[in-house]
Amino acid sequence: MAGAQDGGRVLRPGVRRRELWAWAMYDFANSGYTTVVITAIFNAYFVAVVAGGAVWATFAWTAALALSYALILVSAPLLGAAGDLRGKKPLLLLTTAGCVLGTAGLAAAGPGDLALALAFLVLSNFCFGSGENLIAAFLPEIARKESLGRVSGWGWGLGYLGGLASLAACLAWIEHVQARQGGAAQAADFVPGCLLITAALFAAASAPTFLWLRERTQAAAPSAANAWARVLATLRHARRYRDMRRFMLCILFYQAGIQAVIALAAIYAEQALGFTTRATIGLIFVVNITAAAGAFAFGHLQDRIGHVRAIALTLVGWIAMTLLAWAARTPPLFWVAANLAGLCLGASQSAGRALVGLLAPADRHGEFFGLWGLAVKLSSILGPLTYGAVTWLTAGDHRLAILVTGAYFVIGLLILRGVDVERGRAASAEFPP
Repeated sequence: MAGAQDGGRVLRPGVRRRELWAWAMYDFANSGYTTVVITAIFNAYFVAVVAGGAVWATFAWTAALALSYALILVSAPLLGAAGDLRGKKPLLLLTTAGCVLGTAGLAAAGPGDLALALAFLVLSNFCFGSGENLIAAFLPEIARKESLGRVSGWGWGLGYLGGLASLAACLAWIEHVQARQGGAAQAADFVPGCLLITAALFAAASAPTFLWLRERTQAAAPSAANAWARVLATLRHARRYRDMRRFMLCILFYQAGIQAVIALAAIYAEQALGFTTRATIGLIFVVNITAAAGAFAFGHLQDRIGHVRAIALTLVGWIAMTLLAWAARTPPLFWVAANLAGLCLGASQSAGRALVGLLAPADRHGEFFGLWGLAVKLSSILGPLTYGAVTWLTAGDHRLAILVTGAYFVIGLLILRGVDVERGRAASAEFPP
């Protein structure tokens, strides 16, 4: 995080560089969960082993994710408003513990343990998504407005390095188990250990966040009614936020495509191209490196060329990735598509978070990032379910599913054209206290 040396121009007054590191370490910590559980290992394990490769297995996976995201949809704005009123760190600690324990619980799911796997998947993913919203709400409190893209990019970039660390530890464990069993180990022999490793790394790496990131919320009297009142006030004044509303709609569509890729990349690689578990882990490992590079590079670029242009550029990249993945019949072309997805993933995720921070009113960061989380989680239902439904209805046509999902990027790009950042910032400055 070399750019932190100019912290006086990047960080808000009173924010220490150690806080920036502590905030970014949460991205490092929680990325292991998405990388191992949602993207690289457990998703394919669930389809092939827990569900026994049934024709409905991919749809069951996406339906479980959809349920967890639906729970976040209901709770995200309220949790954000409660965080603004009472403090975000206690809620963040609670969601972190839930995700760590839920990930460890997944280790107990073996062949046929469908109910157990689904229960712990819903719990862990709900807690992950809720914590993701809460940690994002700290971003405008530590970074100056002109540096939001840069700081968000540092966090996402460090996050992908965290995903790499978890994958490397899991790969080392797989190699150990394979060596111990003479190369004959099956997924059921090493996947549970991977999940326990991921849970332990999440718990350990998130400790700096709780030790050194300051809580700047001025606590009010605890009241659910107060939190609901703040959410309702935001909705009543929503007509003033045409650019925030339009960008939230844009997020809904382009994130639907992104979330489908995150949740189903390993399944696509194994089902459409015949990748083994080890080959899939190697692919995701490299993709995390390109994603980290994309987050770091675009974090600086978007502060220079503008947030809307930066996001538009990444959406063009996502459209190209979709076409390449659909056309791939052999691993080399799919490797090109996957690494392009990595670059776009890091860039679009960090850019979207930064733009929300730029458009949110100063005293309602938790609430507006809760609304951001609401849009992202709704897209997390829409995208994977679309993919899962297409595979179910077409008896497993994963190529058609990825092509249909890619249409969400086109829609997002068209909606993005109407977002005016300066007009949106002026509206947020006029928000009534």
